[in-house]
Amino acid sequence: MSNTTLGLAVGVALGFAGAFGGFGAFLLVLVLGAVGLLVGRWLDGQLDVDGIADQFRGSGSDRARVRR
Repeated sequence: MSNTTLGLAVGVALGFAGAFGGFGAFLLVLVLGAVGLLVGRWLDGQLDVDGIADQFRGSGSDRARVRR
């Protein structure tokens, strides 16, 4: 089992443990599952956190080249 799969399973399990029933519980499970998935992908080396941070900062984008 990869860290991605394990992270997703842990996130979903925490979501079920934290909430039972209703739409709010569904959203909580969805968010915690996504967080678990991201942590697992990061541990597997399949998620480039620096690249994502650079995109949010705008470095390396076309914005600098478009401005004249």
